Amino acid sequence: MGESPAKNHYAQLNQGEENEMEIFGYKTQGWRRALCIAGYILSCGALLLLFYWKPEWDVWANCIPCSLEEADIVLLRTTDEFQIYSRKTVMWISVSALIKSRSDYPASAEEDSIFSKAIMKPSLQVKSIQVQKIRYVWNIYAKQFQKVGALEDHHSCSALHARYGSGLTCNEQNIRRVICGPNTIDVPVIPIWKLLIKEVLNPFYVFQLFSVCLWFAEDYMEYAIAIIIMSLLSIFLTVYDLRQQSVKLHRLVESHNNIMVTVCRNKEGLQELESHHLVPGDMLVLKEGKTLLPCDAILISGQCIVNESMLTGESIPVTKTHLPQADNFKPWRMHCAEDYKKHVLFCGTEVIQAKGDDRGVVKAVVLRTGFNTAKGDLVRSILYPKPMNFKLYRDALRFLMCLIAFAAIGMIYAVCVFALNGEEAGEVVKKALDIITIAVPPALPAALTTGIIYTQRRLKKKGIFCISPQRINMCGQLNLICFDKTGTLTEDGLDLWGLLPSERNCFQDIHSFPEDCSLPWGPVFRAMVVCHSLIVWEGKIQGDPLDVKMFEATNWVIDDSIGHQIEGQGSTQATVVRPGPKASSAPVEGVTILHQFPFSSALQRMSVIAQEIGGERQVFTKGAPEVVAMLCRAETVPSNFESKLLFYTAQGFRVIGLACKSLQAGQQSTDLTREEVESDLTFLGLLIMENRLKKETKPVLEELSAARIRSVMVTGDNIQTAVTIAKNAGMISPTNRVILVEANKIPGSFSAFITWKPLEENKTEDYRSLEDDGQTEQKIRLALGSGQYHFAMSGKSYQTIAQHFRHLLPKKSSLVEEFQKLDYIVGMCGDGANDCGALKVAHAGISLSEQEASVASPFTSRTPSIACVPELIREGRAALVTSFCMFKYMALYSTIQYLGVLLLYWQLNSFGNYQFLFQDLAITTVIGVTMSFTGAYPKLVPYRPPSQLISPPLLLSVGFNILFSLSMQIFGFVVVQEQPWYAKTDIHSACLSTKNHMENSSSISSLGLHGMSDGGHGQTDNGYKSYENTTVWLLSTINCLIVALVFSKGKPFRQPIYTNYVFILVLIGQLGICLFLVFADIDDLYSKMDLVCTPTTWRISMVIMLAVTFAVSFVVEEAIIENRPLWLLLKKTFRYHSKRHYKRLQRVLEQDSAWPPLNKTFFSDSVAISVEGSMGGHSNPTFDSNEDAL
Repeated sequence: MGESPAKNHYAQLNQGEENEMEIFGYKTQGWRRALCIAGYILSCGALLLLFYWKPEWDVWANCIPCSLEEADIVLLRTTDEFQIYSRKTVMWISVSALIKSRSDYPASAEEDSIFSKAIMKPSLQVKSIQVQKIRYVWNIYAKQFQKVGALEDHHSCSALHARYGSGLTCNEQNIRRVICGPNTIDVPVIPIWKLLIKEVLNPFYVFQLFSVCLWFAEDYMEYAIAIIIMSLLSIFLTVYDLRQQSVKLHRLVESHNNIMVTVCRNKEGLQELESHHLVPGDMLVLKEGKTLLPCDAILISGQCIVNESMLTGESIPVTKTHLPQADNFKPWRMHCAEDYKKHVLFCGTEVIQAKGDDRGVVKAVVLRTGFNTAKGDLVRSILYPKPMNFKLYRDALRFLMCLIAFAAIGMIYAVCVFALNGEEAGEVVKKALDIITIAVPPALPAALTTGIIYTQRRLKKKGIFCISPQRINMCGQLNLICFDKTGTLTEDGLDLWGLLPSERNCFQDIHSFPEDCSLPWGPVFRAMVVCHSLIVWEGKIQGDPLDVKMFEATNWVIDDSIGHQIEGQGSTQATVVRPGPKASSAPVEGVTILHQFPFSSALQRMSVIAQEIGGERQVFTKGAPEVVAMLCRAETVPSNFESKLLFYTAQGFRVIGLACKSLQAGQQSTDLTREEVESDLTFLGLLIMENRLKKETKPVLEELSAARIRSVMVTGDNIQTAVTIAKNAGMISPTNRVILVEANKIPGSFSAFITWKPLEENKTEDYRSLEDDGQTEQKIRLALGSGQYHFAMSGKSYQTIAQHFRHLLPKKSSLVEEFQKLDYIVGMCGDGANDCGALKVAHAGISLSEQEASVASPFTSRTPSIACVPELIREGRAALVTSFCMFKYMALYSTIQYLGVLLLYWQLNSFGNYQFLFQDLAITTVIGVTMSFTGAYPKLVPYRPPSQLISPPLLLSVGFNILFSLSMQIFGFVVVQEQPWYAKTDIHSACLSTKNHMENSSSISSLGLHGMSDGGHGQTDNGYKSYENTTVWLLSTINCLIVALVFSKGKPFRQPIYTNYVFILVLIGQLGICLFLVFADIDDLYSKMDLVCTPTTWRISMVIMLAVTFAVSFVVEEAIIENRPLWLLLKKTFRYHSKRHYKRLQRVLEQDSAWPPLNKTFFSDSVAISVEGSMGGHSNPTFDSNEDAL
């Protein structure tokens, strides 16, 4: 509705990004607005409330569609499956005060920037909207809304240096400041009254308010007050929780909002100002000493060492180098490829050390400000979390809709019965509305929440903290877990195991650590001493754990205290390493590290230029052995290099290659490019590091495997090392085969090729070609035929496949999202370091780090061990089953009460207030609170609990129990009327005790008229008393207890029900009270409860009816509903197949005799795997949930 006519009415915002939205333009119309205001008044605010819940209806009612250019209101809609709407008002920003004359306009160099394209002439105004804390301005030329607060991506490296190298002028800065807004990540503490209003306007509480008003009108005071107290408690707890989160987040960000910074002004020199005045393009000058960064900035001169733990969770100092002045026209980010982050200083991180270049200044251009920064992004992800798509909540809404439809039938029936019997109109309306509050239990959401709260408390005791409670139920459905390797599956640090030196293209004897005596002085020793990016910080050597271990093995020390004179370069800040007290004698006083090329994940290596004090300059490189060997002169690389490498990686060692070369005397180290430095090297040898598995890794992975939960390892390590660790951890069983998938681009063309080859790890030194070995091929084929195979793939291959083989991996996105597209329920377990994004995207992200970066993760474990994963799955499964039990119980309780009331309506009767109160408060509320106490079952079974409310077993269970209740109540209702002692008007005919008869035989009020008192004895008979009422009420009340017991599931997902002592005691207590009410004959009690006396034989008959109902209900639940083999047999008989995408693909691939391809190469325009049916046009080789994959 309302989303078509006008031209340019629709566009996309943030196209291709995570927060992509559709945007529609609307113009407010006066007469429509007036009609809506009239509607608000006439409906007493109900229409306004409806528009509050549905902002799109508000816009469609008040406005007409128009182009985005003319719009004064825009409607935004998310492009995910939720399609959530939000309404935004277009704002105007005036810059006329800043542009007094022609010379004040943004300079010609600025013409391609958004700032000049957004200013409308002659009004000098900028049209903007603010969405999720980010400001967008209208680009007059491109006719679209564009993000401001960040430098455009199109600048090349040289353009950034030229355009922003000397800073912005004062006027440019002012214009940008007005358009972008302040550079703050401002999260105000939300006032309590706002939180209260937002909570109270929740549809559930509005329904409760309606129920309470109705109950007050019917004098049903006690339960109304109880519900008010429970609701207020629930509201206050929620508001308190939200307020605490708001305060915590406010404190997290406020420290960086206002600090003093130095900026360089064009033509005006250096200037001190508060950080909230910064704009994209400003030139920051970083002083020596510690500095907190208030924005994202690109380093354009000097070098910085930064602590990024706030963003990454790793408190390892990171070296940042300046952006090179490359003379090509490529945008700077494309030129730097994956390593652009090496030049970017991120907001919220701390600069520990700033080293100037030969001009002695460290400068950085402001790249992003405010919520556009990396920290702003993290805060926004907490403020606007991705909505959860969990079937349970969708089904719950559908279920409630069914109950409302059910209630509507009851309302029509009530109106007909009471109207035909000539009741007053007001009474008829009250009775009809009462049906809604009976059929739709107002306590349902509260009861569902209690289960989650108890689970959260149990998790907290086990050291697992949860900031997103609705995800706990999700954990019960997990069938695939991605694990980060280093620090998660393996120990954090690496141990230096050995060194394999190479001389004259031959490997020498291995040097083991720490048994052997210290290393002799030589090129390998020099490489270990200088080829690192370590610093001394707070008196300790800090840096990458691998570098720390390597450097500590040399027994040298870092002397980082002074600036050093370096030949031909003047004074500069350089790192000097010297022999420590324990070091073996060396012929040099020390070595100076002149220049660093930091480790690059894309290049898989790092290099330094170093100079012995008084000696020559040399280059040292360390990195992935295959990469280092390719940079070395062929004659220096041993002929058995590959076999040696495979020998160590196959044992799970991490292997690092070392190389060096001497530099000519005349060359300045700062003038050399990385390509020049890292060429024609001499191979020095291999450094062998041991990465031990954590002791709990193997048992946890075995437990997950036994539970048919697939494990996937995600690591940046050598593939062979990763495969070995996966085998040692039990992720890959010894009989299974691993297929290496390699994808590479064809040089000089736009296509790529993909090869599939078995990864064989022979223990011998001679490696035969696998392709020639027919026997091996046959063995592998046999293993593959039984489906026991795994794929291993490098990140580079993954990206190539994403770009060139789109039918294998849809769209370029993260691995976790790919699994989600295949309908896996994905968990991600990492140390919060470089997997922040994946922890947020996964259905359940578990961070093993307590750093601030883990705030984005729904779950955080206090102990850095993956043992929390099965624990979380166990609790998730128990919580999910509890939610289902609670749902079934609440649905049954309301249906039992609903059926009882409808039966009594037939006689213009109903339950009395105390009867309702007893059922609602003493029975249901207490059961609702205690049913969830049952803990999780300690063993993970190899199947998951059902995830859908609307599934055959659940519907059958509810259906059967409704049928049993209905049968029993109708049976009791009809049979009591057939009893010889039954009298419709004389409610004392059954009990012949004269005393009773004499006391109560005064005028009996008409059954249809309420509130007539029997004045003679001061006892009230409010017209509810009848044999039918007593029979139906007692049967329905005890039936609620029967249902509670039958629905309380124990094994295999929860502990047996008898372990929940509180619940069992509550049930016994309630049953005792109910039986007491059945058999007691206390006049005052019966009078208060609107019960009448019946013969003992009838009371025994009622107990027999209840016992039969319990027996039948219990047998049906256990023999049919909970009978897993029966349901599996039915599935097999009716050939039911899972609709999950990965299961469908698995079935298709099982039919394909050529899958998986072995020792084959496909080119990007020649491979296609067709998959039947509408599968979104892509396929992915994936396997059953009981198989692990790498």
